[in-house]
Amino acid sequence: MSTDLAVQYRQDFPVLSLVKEGKSLVYLDNGATTQKPRVVADRMYQFYTQEYGTIHRGVYFLSQQATSFYDEVREKVATFLNASRSEEIIFTRGTTEAINLVASCVSRHWLKAGDEVIVTGMEHHANIVPWQEACLASGAVLKVVPITQAGELDMDVFRQLVSAKTKFVSVVHVSNALGTINPVKDIVDLAHSVGAKVLLDGAQAVSHMPIDVRQLDCDFYAFSSHKLFGPTGVGVLYGKYQLLDELPPYQTGGDMIETVTFDCTTYAKPPAKFEAGTPSIAEVIGLGAAIDYVTNVGFDFIGKHEAELLNYATQKLVALPGIRLIGTAREKASVLSFVIDGIHPHDVGTILDECGVAIRAGHHCAQPIMAYFGVPATNRASFSFYNTVEDVDRLVDAVRYCQGVML
Repeated sequence: MSTDLAVQYRQDFPVLSLVKEGKSLVYLDNGATTQKPRVVADRMYQFYTQEYGTIHRGVYFLSQQATSFYDEVREKVATFLNASRSEEIIFTRGTTEAINLVASCVSRHWLKAGDEVIVTGMEHHANIVPWQEACLASGAVLKVVPITQAGELDMDVFRQLVSAKTKFVSVVHVSNALGTINPVKDIVDLAHSVGAKVLLDGAQAVSHMPIDVRQLDCDFYAFSSHKLFGPTGVGVLYGKYQLLDELPPYQTGGDMIETVTFDCTTYAKPPAKFEAGTPSIAEVIGLGAAIDYVTNVGFDFIGKHEAELLNYATQKLVALPGIRLIGTAREKASVLSFVIDGIHPHDVGTILDECGVAIRAGHHCAQPIMAYFGVPATNRASFSFYNTVEDVDRLVDAVRYCQGVML
């Protein structure tokens, strides 16, 4: 396995050396948020202590320099996603705000009574509730594509749901609760065949695989910095420029206007039209450093190593008695959700923490998935390229210990 290189990369993440009560940290909650390499923190510290200034507002050196740094990251993100132009990149507070932005603007501009919006049964709450609100506001109808016992989309039903009434489809690229990698290119093509627009929730995808929005041909793509080894408080919305230009603004205020009088206001062109107020400048710069870091590591290594870890962990866990996997799709990213007979997931999470193993226990903001599988919650171990075989062994040992204590 590629553990030697993973061990080398671990040195870039100071928190992974943490020892608490004699136990070294095994961090397996990467699906919630990834740890940060030293270069990201260093870059933000340098900006705050030596380069800080607001952007787009000053003629003095620090402001001009900060503006340059900020705009360079927009270019960097455009390259990272293979967008056609940097103006297709909007900085948001995260995936949730990006989806809310699109849903709000779409409900006011494109949707009307009788139209249909399609989501799926494996969505994060952040890709369900905004569309419920959009449908309430516009009179549109929300349709839901079911999932199978393997945790895959029922594509036959999907094809049946898509019709001339379908105006928008919003689908998760990789499920945060199941790890399923959805056939998003097929979904985009299917939606476009009836003239519908598509948003892909890429929060769980961008740290595991290269994303090419032009190849996918999606209309919108959203992700969060903090799941890509960058800081919290910033995210990205990609949108095809002609669509961004057509949509109304999401929020109003400074930096998104062209002219203001008490009689009339005109708005700036994208992306400024969707970036009202002073943005998270240092966090955007931190995101740029994170993208540089991930690009240097390379998705060839990331994909190969994480697939090896997922396969190894799956084999080890299913060999234990009383383990039920939740999500066994043929195409998965590095998420392993499971329940243990007779032990509530919250108890599992607590006991594993005592063993130095950090996993997520809960419904993962995906309550419809939990209802479908008939469980209140699951245990979720999610892997990154800095995890090792030894981390998996610690996980399995901790699960075995948990069963010994609780059963």
